[in-house]
Amino acid sequence: MALDSRPLGKMLDEVAAGHIQLPDFQREWKWDDEHIISILATVTMAYPMGVVMTLATGGPGGKFKTRPLQGVQPADDVRPEQLLLDGQQRMTALYQALKSGRPVDTFDQRDDPRNLWYYIHIETAIDPKADRESAIRSLPENKIIKPLGRRLGLDLTTIGREYENGYFPLWYAFDRDRAEEWQWGYTDGHPERRAAWVAFRKAALDNIWDYRVPLITLEKETPRDAVCTVFEKVNTKGVQLTVFELLTATFAGDEEYTGQHGEFHLPDHWKDTRDELTAAHPVLGGLQNTDFLQAVCLASTYHKPRAPISCKRRDLLELELADYLKWAPKITDALHWAGEFLTDQCIVRAEDLPYRTQLPPLAAIRTVLGRETDTPEAREKLAQWYWCGVFGEQYGGTADSRFPRDVEQVVTWLRGGREPESIQEATFVDQRLLTMNSRNSAAYKGVFALLLQWGCIDWYYTDKPISGDQVADGTVDIHRIFPAAWCDKNRIDVQRRDSVVNKTLLSGRAAKTLGKNAPSTGLEMLERETGIRPNWLDDALVSHVIDPAFLRASEFDGFFHSRMTDLVHLIKQAMAKRATT
Repeated sequence: MALDSRPLGKMLDEVAAGHIQLPDFQREWKWDDEHIISILATVTMAYPMGVVMTLATGGPGGKFKTRPLQGVQPADDVRPEQLLLDGQQRMTALYQALKSGRPVDTFDQRDDPRNLWYYIHIETAIDPKADRESAIRSLPENKIIKPLGRRLGLDLTTIGREYENGYFPLWYAFDRDRAEEWQWGYTDGHPERRAAWVAFRKAALDNIWDYRVPLITLEKETPRDAVCTVFEKVNTKGVQLTVFELLTATFAGDEEYTGQHGEFHLPDHWKDTRDELTAAHPVLGGLQNTDFLQAVCLASTYHKPRAPISCKRRDLLELELADYLKWAPKITDALHWAGEFLTDQCIVRAEDLPYRTQLPPLAAIRTVLGRETDTPEAREKLAQWYWCGVFGEQYGGTADSRFPRDVEQVVTWLRGGREPESIQEATFVDQRLLTMNSRNSAAYKGVFALLLQWGCIDWYYTDKPISGDQVADGTVDIHRIFPAAWCDKNRIDVQRRDSVVNKTLLSGRAAKTLGKNAPSTGLEMLERETGIRPNWLDDALVSHVIDPAFLRASEFDGFFHSRMTDLVHLIKQAMAKRATT
């Protein structure tokens, strides 16, 4: 890393020639008129503008798709020598206002696009008491400001009117011939203007011509993850770039692939993949592009000799396009399999998926093992691992450090090795049921999937178990067993009232019939309305792991204790582990 300074004029020449460009992961330039006036005032007064940072191209950290700064149109065969990591807004504004010879593409306060010319008023610029920003004036593309109320109009449509009003066009600043020609026209026949011009040149133009930009240059050997980290640290907007955005630029800049096939556009590939997966498996509707990249990275690093399995951000940034193209189709196939696996676990909607973050390791495991996961024994083991993750609540927050361990150990386990640590470490505390009260909890979602697996039957339509399709289309939803109004009236504490223990899956018709009544009354109303025999309705209650006697007596305490015990047993079966109190 080298700290230096470079003449502004030389840097703008390099920008214009395309020798300085942007890595394509940089967001679009978008400075408003106020910011542009401010940077122009800064330069014309020779005030420091802040350090600009560039990266020398040709090394591992600079293999990104690039693009010129907005408004620059370099020759097609020009290759950038430096990538601008910090200073895009400033350098683009200065290039467009001082060098391009065209109106600046900017925005007004309502975020509407505007094309503006920038001038500096000579008389104001040489007034030591005047604020320099007040000397910088922007005019619309037609160079006319119409009078409005107390605001005076201004017409600079001809060079004569520029002379008459004393406004020097700033886009002449680095074109010495045009600036000199403008000077002669401005002073010709007006000896009183010569002194003003000399003072103006010293107060503003000399500062522009002599301005040096403080510059940090990163050597081309700088690794890619360091480049990305540096960029994010200096990004004044404080918006962290996603791995997906960075890899989009990296893959698009792969010259070997581009030379043979044309540019690879990662967002298009991801969209096609996501659309294919979600059309076939709605449960994958929440799958994120980072999930997919993590699964690709896990599979890729698993198969690299002497390389650790990993999918941390640094590893994702090191993904090569060739590795992505090799493993992405296999991960796509594995995710199709994962969608079917989740359906078998009675999880059919994206909103009912306990942990989206279990998808990357699950897909990577399937990719490594292939059809080895299809045997009954392997399927049973995978289900145990899956539910240990859900009820052990192991995949909340940042779980990327768990992914590699699970992939390696589950693969080994399914091939006859020892049980994974994730299963050994998974515990479920009985009392956790008391605090599971909403879909924000992965374990809460897991309970209802287990009830579907258990074959729970609706209390109104009792001819067959509730299906995942009924959950998916909203026919069946989660309802309280003892209604909230009844609980409040009978002073049942809120924690137990809202706990998953007091909830189950019911059709809207069953819930409507039960209403706000005591369960004993609600069950009688169901029997009268449907004609179902009491013993058949009791069988339906049992399919929800509910003791019918407690509901028919409207005995909440007995019901709650009994069902809590039974739900713990159901969870223990899924985890193939002993719950703890």
